[in-house]
Formats: sequence, structure tokens, C-alpha cells
Amino acid sequence: MGWWQVNADTLAGSRFVLSPLAETFASLRTLHVGVAAHPGEHAWLRAHLPAYRRLAADPVTALLIRSGIGKSWTADFLTPPPYGDEAFEEEVARVREVAPDAARAHLAVSLRGPLPDPLVDRDDLPRRAAELLTHVWEEAVRPYWDRRRRILEADVVARTAHLSQGGWAAALDALRPGTRWLGENRLQVNLHEYPPREISGAQLLFVPVTPQVGWVCWKEPDRYAVVYPCAGALAGVRPEAVPESLGALLGPARAGVLVLLDSPMSTSQLVAVTGQGLGSVGRHLRVLLDARLVERRRAGRSVLYSRTAAGEVLVTAQRE
Repeated sequence: MGWWQVNADTLAGSRFVLSPLAETFASLRTLHVGVAAHPGEHAWLRAHLPAYRRLAADPVTALLIRSGIGKSWTADFLTPPPYGDEAFEEEVARVREVAPDAARAHLAVSLRGPLPDPLVDRDDLPRRAAELLTHVWEEAVRPYWDRRRRILEADVVARTAHLSQGGWAAALDALRPGTRWLGENRLQVNLHEYPPREISGAQLLFVPVTPQVGWVCWKEPDRYAVVYPCAGALAGVRPEAVPESLGALLGPARAGVLVLLDSPMSTSQLVAVTGQGLGSVGRHLRVLLDARLVERRRAGRSVLYSRTAAGEVLVTAQRE
């Protein structure tokens, strides 16, 4: 297993950040594999996979993708760790500016062997990689970024609540498969047999993405990141069709909020999955609270809403 040695100061200074480039690379990996993790992702793949396959049909691009996305390791230059609060263009510039010899060395590590002949002497690999990522961002991620960003922000709220309830050990154990707190200042980051790394004193970042993939990345010696898939309940949720009679009783938008509360959600999570504004969701929740159809409880700094017994009976009866 791969693990990092983390001192208390590094862990205390760690934070969650969002990264358009990480979201784009995760989407590139999903397009490369061509397999959806949930129905919403299937619709996205169906819309964007044909154009991606035409782009990836270029022989050099195809080799670059296959070489860079290894079975157990990704070429480092494709996934620079984020700084947070950056535009995609700022992040992808770091991919474009990588020295060609460094890019080729990273690809050899990903391949665990020599590069294919067509890549051996090419100095345009960082530029090609940046152009590929930019295409995926422009065509397949940016049109959905507002909603994806809300989902990612909702995940961070949920993780923060988990952190306040169970501490770092509980929060890290729930982050993604292969990540857990081992004790004695050791953070397991994956299940691969890689040498441990001493990262005490560095900045440690946790980066959610909506595709169900994850990886680790770093810029030695001062910046390390764990990229993880956001909670599946958020990433895969598609607003359920509201029963017509329930919509007539409560109003379609308010009924939609009630139907979504099969499991507790925060206001920001509801905003993410419904696409409604914060003010609208807040008003719906107040009405549902007054009608005793939902209840709320505090989880750390977050407030979670769930259906009451009366709300459960109402929704169940309308579904039948």
C-alpha cells in the first residue's frame, strides 16, 4: 500500500479545494474508458464520446492517452496539484509548460517501460496534452461546470460535517477506497505498493471530482493532493419525477425537494441536485418544516434535512 507520513501541522493545515483541471482530467479518463458509473454519466458519455473518439483517433494523441493513463499510475505532468481558486486556463498552463524531456520521463514511469517509438523524440507532448485537456474542458465539462461545481461544493460540506463528527480518521477513511488513516501520523493514499513519502511541512489538499475516479499528485517538496470521487449519492442523483398528485398538492418544485430527501441532505446539496436557487430551496424547506413534513438536525457546521414520518407516508403513498 502507498502511504504518506503526515505530521499534525500538515494535517491541521490541509484543506478541500475545487479544481477545473482535475474535473477535466477525470472526465478525460471516463471518456477514455468509455464506461459510465451511473445513469447521468451514461447520458453525458453518449453525448460526448463520438467527438472524443474522433479527436483521439489521431495516432500520436492516441498513444499519448494510452501511455499517460496507466493501469496503476498516471503520468505526473498530466495532473499537476491545484492551488485552489484558479481558472482552468491557469491550471492547464502548467501542463503546457512542462519540459518535453520531463513529460517523456513521466510517460515512461506510467508505462513501466520504454516509450512507443512515435513518442520517443517528440517535443510537443506537453502542448498536445494541454490542447487535449482544453478540448475536453471546452466541449464536455464547461457546459456543465456550474452544476458540477455546486455538487462538488455540496460534497465538501458533507465531508466537513463528517470531519467535525468523527475527526480526521473518520473523514479520511470515508474519502475513497484505499484511503484511510493508519495511525502514527500515516495516511494511506492507495492500495499500490509504492514507497512511503515524508510530506510533513508540505501543503496537503483534498480535491473532489464528480466522475467516480481518483488519484494522488504532487509538486515536490511542498504540495500534495488526494483527488477523490465525490459522494456517489450526489454525483449520480437525477431528480426523480414528482408524482403529479403530489406536485398539485405542494407545487412541483417544493414536492421535488421533499421527494429527494430519501436520505438527509444539506441546503447546498439540494441546491446542487435540483438546480434551484438557494433562496428558493430555503423557502421550500421552511414551508415543509412548518407543515412537519421534514425535520432538521445539525451535523457540525452543516444542517441536514430529512423527511419526518408524516413526510414519508405522504411521499410513499403518492409513489404507489
